[in-house]
Amino acid sequence: MSARSSLARTGSLVLVRAAATAVVVSAVVFAAVSALPSDAAETRTGSRADEETLRQLRETLGLDAPLWQRWGQWTAAILRGDWGRSLVTDRPVADLLLPRLEATAVLTAAAVLIALPLMFALGWAIGGSRPGWARRWAALSTTVSSIPQVVVVAALVLVLSALLGWLPPVSLLLPGGSPLDRPDLLVLPSLALALPAAAWGGGLLGGAVADACAAPHVRDAVARGVTGLRLHVRHVLPFVLSPAIRAAATLTAGTVTAAAVVETMLGYQGLGELLVTAVAGRDTPIVAAVGLIGALIVVAGTALADLAATAADARQERR
Repeated sequence: MSARSSLARTGSLVLVRAAATAVVVSAVVFAAVSALPSDAAETRTGSRADEETLRQLRETLGLDAPLWQRWGQWTAAILRGDWGRSLVTDRPVADLLLPRLEATAVLTAAAVLIALPLMFALGWAIGGSRPGWARRWAALSTTVSSIPQVVVVAALVLVLSALLGWLPPVSLLLPGGSPLDRPDLLVLPSLALALPAAAWGGGLLGGAVADACAAPHVRDAVARGVTGLRLHVRHVLPFVLSPAIRAAATLTAGTVTAAAVVETMLGYQGLGELLVTAVAGRDTPIVAAVGLIGALIVVAGTALADLAATAADARQERR
């Protein structure tokens, strides 16, 4: 199969995957929120209204319609570019999403910029070191990546804020402000996202580096006296490029999905914090919109990685 046909096939699979993901995620979100006790009508009235008032409010909000009908109406509106209105505040969902999307995008970009160099350094340390050191680096990777996100956040706040006083313990943004106005507020959440992600990605990449270092052409290069940076750049890196791209894409997607915990704990007003608030208020249009955006970001990132990895594989085959 030629490189062009491989890329075309990958692109077609991306479109199918994105459409299927959008349908499944939105349907699951609607079903999950509907299965929770209480609803947006009770949240909006503070659970103090009588049954008749709740019945009228549910009718106004469309909550009295069957689940499949509400999901179908929401899907049709999304296809028209209408994100609907919040069931709790009655504000347009798009107005609530856009500033939160910017905040989460900035946080994710900062975390990925920290995580990727650490991931590559750790991956090469695991896969390219002597056996004793490789085991130590692998143990470090496994240990850090297995620590719950909540514990990572708490430890960073304790050390960097409470003990050293270097950073504020919360990341509250000013109303209408941008996270770029206060870069210091990005440090704690970025580190909390980056460190476990880099440890996980480094462990994943370390196996690919070890396999490449054990390849016959690398052993032949070592026998010819090629060592150090030249060995890794010319003989190891080309064979690690494809898995490295996929590991970087998976790391980025994982950072997006893990942001909810970090944002909520540190008070950072991003999509994750909005999602937690919307779930608590049973605000289905917001929950579905955030879930859909997150799923499509993950699909798009994975698709770009697949395309890049396919192109890298094709280039390697031509060499």
